Amino acid sequence: MTQAKDVDPYVSPRSFYGAELRRLREENRLSQEQLGERVFCSGAYIGQFEAAKRRPQQDMSRLLDGVLGSGEHLQRLCRLAQESKHPEYFADAAELEKEALTISAYTPMLIPGLLQTEAYARGITRAAQPFAADEVVERHVAVRMERARRLDDPSGPELWAIVHEAVLRVAVDGAAVMREQLEQLVEQARDHHRVMVQVLPFAAGPPPLAHGMALVMTFADAPAVAYTESAHSGQLIDEPALVTKFQKSYDLVRAAALSPKASLSLIASAAKDYTTP
Repeated sequence: MTQAKDVDPYVSPRSFYGAELRRLREENRLSQEQLGERVFCSGAYIGQFEAAKRRPQQDMSRLLDGVLGSGEHLQRLCRLAQESKHPEYFADAAELEKEALTISAYTPMLIPGLLQTEAYARGITRAAQPFAADEVVERHVAVRMERARRLDDPSGPELWAIVHEAVLRVAVDGAAVMREQLEQLVEQARDHHRVMVQVLPFAAGPPPLAHGMALVMTFADAPAVAYTESAHSGQLIDEPALVTKFQKSYDLVRAAALSPKASLSLIASAAKDYTTP
């Protein structure tokens, strides 16, 4: 990841937060590792804040202010640096997604966000926020499409997506939208060299990740993280032991899923079932 010394502190509130954290740490003559020990995290984690790769957190900023004797300076900067165009519960995961080398996703009811068409994303957003104004819905859709373009970036992640068969059967905004979405899913899985798609069939029974959407992200020089999500809430998990459990559960889901080739055949067949009048 980018070193803190290479970050322009005036690019964004997050960059300024990182520069101030580094200044205060150096004034206290602490290494990243030493500061990390005092606030119960790793030196690499401190380095991610300083390099503006991690969105600052209020609880961590409170601990840092206490150790560095900076009053509420970092806590105030944190409030500015936390602004995001993503929902609060997903903001940290969205930022890490930009740095991920690999993303392993399991979704039991919806197409993964990175693989959604614009029309499908609009239908999902309207279903989740039925009383939202049109401009709010369109803003959410635009952000999701921006995320999806990350897959076409040469530095984008490898995406391994496993969807439950139920995803293919839950109609979103009518037959035309579903057919377009499933046909695009087949095309991405067949032609995109960094996308792999599998389907977990009904016949596989309850999966190890039966309680909701989950993903695991890995990075070049940082520990893996997991993320889980349900309606209007999400949780980023970076405790190594828990992340390992998610990785093992994902491996079990992958073992129970249809092969990539059989999965594409099932998705293509499901797409043909959505005929328009």
